[in-house]
Amino acid sequence: MRPERNNTFLSLLILLSIQILPPALYAEEFALEKLWQLDELSNPESVVYDAKTDVLYVSNINGDSFEKDNNGFISKVSLQGQLIDKFWITGLNAPKGLALYDGRLFVADIDTLVEIDTGSGKISNRYADAQAKFFNDVTVADDGSVYVADSITNTIHQLQNGKFTRWLASAKLRSPNGLLAEPDRILVTAWGTGEGSEAIPGQVLAVSMQDKSISILGNHLTQGNLDGIENFAGRDYLITEWTLGKLLMLKHSGEVNTLLSLEQGMADLDYVPAKKLLLLPMLKTSKLIAYKIHRQ
Repeated sequence: MRPERNNTFLSLLILLSIQILPPALYAEEFALEKLWQLDELSNPESVVYDAKTDVLYVSNINGDSFEKDNNGFISKVSLQGQLIDKFWITGLNAPKGLALYDGRLFVADIDTLVEIDTGSGKISNRYADAQAKFFNDVTVADDGSVYVADSITNTIHQLQNGKFTRWLASAKLRSPNGLLAEPDRILVTAWGTGEGSEAIPGQVLAVSMQDKSISILGNHLTQGNLDGIENFAGRDYLITEWTLGKLLMLKHSGEVNTLLSLEQGMADLDYVPAKKLLLLPMLKTSKLIAYKIHRQ
């Protein structure tokens, strides 16, 4: 999700200088089959699959991503792309990243981490930070600790045993957008910082769980206004690039390839390995698109 209202210079620089290997290099290895497209959403930013109920939850900003307008909502969607309940959860502002753990859906909502009981379909808790500016993505570690990124303040917050704290604050996070918790680290897709000649494109970062040190994952080819990140297989990852509307694959070797090019606004994806199912929210055009990824 784009974390700044006006960042024209950074986006222009990335449009001119982003370096991604052409799709043809992966054409022989993978094929994407479009399954369906849902057009009845309102600025969808994130999607997550619930294996227990076999449904999708989709966050809808429904307007300005900064405004506390109380018109954001969560939709429930079938795996066939049909709306089960468009307004399943209401009373949110600009809901973005989603993460699911043990029957609880966690939602990033501007300056508040919202917890929803998926069984009852009701909001059970809200964890706010008055100094937060733009909560973007959420991830949950194996121990149940929840992490949420604030793209504007360069901070990752943690919810652990009911306590909501600032876990890491560092300019090195470069406007953190997507998060993915692994046993030994948190992967961060950075949007990038600065403008004009001072602009620094976003890259994939790895934050150590042990000492919170930050390192770059991949190489200079992994650049752009990066948004969502999901594990594909092993330590290969699917990543969305928001400005150019590209789906990237970052392999464990550091090689980066473009699997799909659509339009600006490709947001926080989900991938369901057991079903080979890829889900792409297109925020600017209010679409959710499903693909099946085939290895050829």
